[in-house]
Formats: sequence, C-alpha cells, structure tokens
Amino acid sequence: MKLSNNCSFLITDDHSIVRQGISMLINELFLNPKIYMSGNFKDTFKIINETKIDLLILDINFPDGNSISIIKDIKIIQPEIKILIFTAYNEDIYALRYLNSGASGYLNKGSSEEEMKQALTSMILSGKYLTQNVKDRILDSYISKSPINPIEQLSNRELEVARMLIKGYGNLEISDLLNVKKTTVSTFKNRIFEKLEIDNLAALIELFRLYNDDGE
Repeated sequence: MKLSNNCSFLITDDHSIVRQGISMLINELFLNPKIYMSGNFKDTFKIINETKIDLLILDINFPDGNSISIIKDIKIIQPEIKILIFTAYNEDIYALRYLNSGASGYLNKGSSEEEMKQALTSMILSGKYLTQNVKDRILDSYISKSPINPIEQLSNRELEVARMLIKGYGNLEISDLLNVKKTTVSTFKNRIFEKLEIDNLAALIELFRLYNDDGE
C-alpha cells in the first residue's frame, strides 16, 4: 500500500540510470509524488530556489565538486529540507562527515532495494535514516572520543586531496582542480602523511584499501 502524501523529491546524481531507478522506487512507495531530477550543482540550486523540496537524495561525487560543500547553502535556502546521502562511498569514512554537515540520512549504493525503500520511507516519516553500522559508529565515537578508522582523522579537504593522490594526480594537477596554490597542496600532503603516520604514496594507497576506500 502506497503512503498517501504529496511530497516533493529531488534526485541529484550525475548518472541518469541512478536517477531513473530511484524515481521508480519513489513512485512505487508514494501516492502522487512530485519528482525533480538534477545531474549537477547548478541545476540543483535552480530547482531548490524555485521549488519547495521535502526530500533531497544526493550523491557525493560530481564533475563540478564534492556535495559536502553545498549542503550548508542548500539548508540556508530551505532549512526544513531533508537530505539523504546515496552514494558508493564507504559509510565508515563519510557518513559522520555528512551528518555533521547537515544531512539526516546516509545509504550506500550497494544496499538492497528493500533497504532503499526503507530509507526513503523513514526519511519522509521521521526525517532521518541510519544503518545500524552508522548508529554503532556514532555511539563508538562518543564512547571512545577518538576515531576508530585512522582516515577519519583527515579533514574534508585533506580527504579530497588524499583521494586525488591515490588516483595518480600530481601536485600541480590537484592545485588546478581545487584552485589552490601548489604549495598548499604540498602542505595538505604533508599533513595527511603526518596524521596517518606514513611516509609514501604506496602506504597511503594500502591504508585506503585496508579501510575499504579505494579512491573511486
């Protein structure tokens, strides 16, 4: 039985097949949903500025940047909007970062269709959705007061630089992509190595592999 509401949904993902798949699930779950779609930040802000959105389903990585940088601006425009992060990125590393930035739900793209339905329903009915794993990590972080995963020590920008290094980008390429000085990239790289207690790129790649984040 479909949930009776007239909620509006915005699906923001740079892959059309993902947008279409989520749209099908929404139509299956809800009665008379209004569904909007976007593949980039510009279109996302255009829709949010023009239309009240109840639930934003948002990926992390886009050609025009990382979505953590736009959540604050989205919440300024629509303070009541609910945001579900739906991504292939490892929840052990990214979930708490996005929740702290203003999202209220996080789900990995490797989840089952039933989990996705549960997440969509929960976001509309209660305004939040967390897997048991994320709930456990939140509790662990409060109890231990320190990150269990060493990668969690990195700031959002350091994590972004680390992922680029793993992909094989050089300092100059990273500085161009992030629009910062080459010396700034070197500073980030040094901080990353210092925080993770490593001294070479091979060790960085192995550490990310060990904690199930391959930089893709």
